[in-house]
Amino acid sequence: MSEPTPHELYGELFIAVQMGGVCGDGKSFVDALPRSAPAAIRTHFDDERSRPGFSLRDFVHAHFALPGHAAPAGPRLENREPVRDHIRALWPLLVREHRDAGPGDSLLALPRPYVVPGGRFRELYYWDSYFTMLGLVADGRRDLAEAMLANFAHLIATYGFIPNSSRSYMLSRSQPPFFFKMVELLHADDPAGGFAQHLPALKAEHAFWMDGEAELAPGRAHRRVLRTADGALLNRYWDDRDTPREESWREDVETAEASGRPHGQVWRDLRAAAESGWDFSGRWCADPADIATIETTALAPVDLNALLAGLETAIALGAARSGDLATARAFEARSAARRQLLQARFWRADTGHLADLNWRHTADPRPLTAAALVPLYLGIATQAQADAMAVHVRRVLLGANGLLTTALATGQQWDAPNGWAPLQWMGAQGLARYGHAALARDIASRWCASVHRVYLATGRLLEKYDVAEDRPGGGGEYETQDGFGWTNGVFVAFEDGLLQGLGAAAHQTVTGSG
Repeated sequence: MSEPTPHELYGELFIAVQMGGVCGDGKSFVDALPRSAPAAIRTHFDDERSRPGFSLRDFVHAHFALPGHAAPAGPRLENREPVRDHIRALWPLLVREHRDAGPGDSLLALPRPYVVPGGRFRELYYWDSYFTMLGLVADGRRDLAEAMLANFAHLIATYGFIPNSSRSYMLSRSQPPFFFKMVELLHADDPAGGFAQHLPALKAEHAFWMDGEAELAPGRAHRRVLRTADGALLNRYWDDRDTPREESWREDVETAEASGRPHGQVWRDLRAAAESGWDFSGRWCADPADIATIETTALAPVDLNALLAGLETAIALGAARSGDLATARAFEARSAARRQLLQARFWRADTGHLADLNWRHTADPRPLTAAALVPLYLGIATQAQADAMAVHVRRVLLGANGLLTTALATGQQWDAPNGWAPLQWMGAQGLARYGHAALARDIASRWCASVHRVYLATGRLLEKYDVAEDRPGGGGEYETQDGFGWTNGVFVAFEDGLLQGLGAAAHQTVTGSG
């Protein structure tokens, strides 16, 4: 099942609007609601575009209702409440409900309410939502967290996977697979029981990521699954389209034109990086300083493969609880094999840290990034590897205000000097799991303190922060947004867990995460 995208609906009108920057932010037009049937708007455009004095901007405003932001501006300094009170007040302001989608509406219908990130992000996002749900549960809004889980289960049942977000133009890609973590969060007293309850959805998501594995020859890849030359089975990020992203059409066209490479391959790699959630980072590029050298599909990401090992363990546990012992044994074996590959293939012995793997050119030295802490978060690294990672984190990635995303200064938003809420959470939890509690608390306390100081100065809770100075993060394709779902969630979870000495990371759940 699929839904028509804005490009498919509006054709040349869509390209003219996006290439002309008519709406400023390219996401505004793809989120706009048509005031009449899309086919009629397209006909009006064809009839009017060649007339003297035609204004494309006026045409768009006449025929579309453009969206606003998903959260109000922060309170004035004299009205500024404590940050935790502000977060509690923000949750209902970030709630949306969209049960019916009309013609030309890119927003997918969902059965239950949900929390959006904020700013330009006016829809349900996949991996963002897990970190948002951490805060919802801690703040007594379990009802919203459960509604969001139900929406994700609905998306899997409807489309066979969870899309990047609940928009038609994002139905060709997913995001890091955190559905099993959401289930675990909401069944903390009995995770295996939760996995059993959601076993069909967990298996369907795994099948999506593994599509094509049965016929895959060594040294080949199909969609999101690959085999190395010696037959090892791993995964990569992908997108089923090789066109510019509709929400960033002009930027992608310009990147491809500057690349000197086949445009479809550049667009596929840009889209695959969007599936990773790290859009964009020098992590994905042959030359970290040049986005036009992006090669996301050439890499087996360390975080993705760790998450899939966690998903495989969750399926094994759910199957065992359901009495399906054959499935339980099969997925136990899958997870064990992937864990062994993570420890062996993703470990850079020359530098002593975990990293992504160029699956065709395994000698390619990939950089240290905060993604390398995800195997610690999921309990997959060896103790020796975790100890070495702790040394590298303190020496390379620890900033004054938390954990750097990478040590690469590229101007991209998923590089230095930015720090992001999900990476603070997974990094701190993973380090604490392996006995590096002081470093974990250091990361958490530095980041939370910075979030608090920036809030006091600006009244805003932001999607990303500069971890070298007390200011918003920067770089990338758009201005830093506020709201902001996963920052709110991780701040609350840190305050109520690791920073209170409650040992949130030390509480080992069955899939190995905190």
